[in-house]
Amino acid sequence: MATAFVTGGSGFVGRNLIRHLKARGETVRALARSEAAAAAVRAAGAQPVRGDLEDFRALREGLSGCEVVYHAAAEVSEWGPRERFHRVNVVGTQNLLTAARAAGVKKFVHVSTEAVLCDGSPLRNVNEGRPLPARPLPRYPETKGLAEKYVLEANSPQMETVVVRPRLIWGAGDTTLLPQLIEGVRTGRFMWVDGGRFLTSTTHVDNVCEGLLLAAEKGRGGQVYFVTDGAPIPFREFITALFATQGVDPGDKTIPHFLALAFAAACEWLWETFRLKGRPPATRMAVRLGGEEVTVDDSKARRELGYVGRVTREAGLAAMRR
Repeated sequence: MATAFVTGGSGFVGRNLIRHLKARGETVRALARSEAAAAAVRAAGAQPVRGDLEDFRALREGLSGCEVVYHAAAEVSEWGPRERFHRVNVVGTQNLLTAARAAGVKKFVHVSTEAVLCDGSPLRNVNEGRPLPARPLPRYPETKGLAEKYVLEANSPQMETVVVRPRLIWGAGDTTLLPQLIEGVRTGRFMWVDGGRFLTSTTHVDNVCEGLLLAAEKGRGGQVYFVTDGAPIPFREFITALFATQGVDPGDKTIPHFLALAFAAACEWLWETFRLKGRPPATRMAVRLGGEEVTVDDSKARRELGYVGRVTREAGLAAMRR
């Protein structure tokens, strides 16, 4: 079986991807920045490689003899120093591409996001034909878009590069989305935008892993693939169901979309202008991705990769309740 190298292996997607790879009998190495990360990837079944995306020695060591790279590491925060986002998401991806090419890796699978298309215009039933925007929203969308661009440009007969874009990743053991939502409820900051009655696409973490494994096996070099759970669902219905698995009531507080967007823009201006510490109470990215319809078409992955999305929302929610 193949030997795979995983970045971001201690994260939500990375841990589950390691589990899926091990279930197939593959040998897995995972980059680990700290002892805690090393312990997490070891517990998931991978051999930890101590270092980060700026450590070429660690990258060379980890990539030696690997056929496939799964690049899941990223700075995914809603806010923070622009330099940090650029260093991790852009420069880190460039470093990994360079090291993978030098190591003779055959397939490079990049975990991206629908957020790369986020520039303020509607994202309704978008597919892979939609070009990256000229002026994406800052930090996460901007730097993930640049990373995706470099990944696709690196495609060659020697190393095929493929991009997988899930939308709204969720599932048991989530350490990103749900904890933030629950914290918002507990601090009184959570509210629905326009009542949350718009549609959203979603992707269970096991379906993300299904898409990544299929991209490594069947993905065409230089191509992008969306993956989802299937038909969209009303945002409020889905998020309320997520909260319910944890016994949390999100309440009925709501804010009009135009007001949420204006407030977010004002917050960003204040934080940028006066270099305020911490995260602003709202950002345009959060409103655009969690306060209006965001739906994507994954028919290309279903057609070309044989992607199914085997975990239903019902099954995923039941697992979270357990």
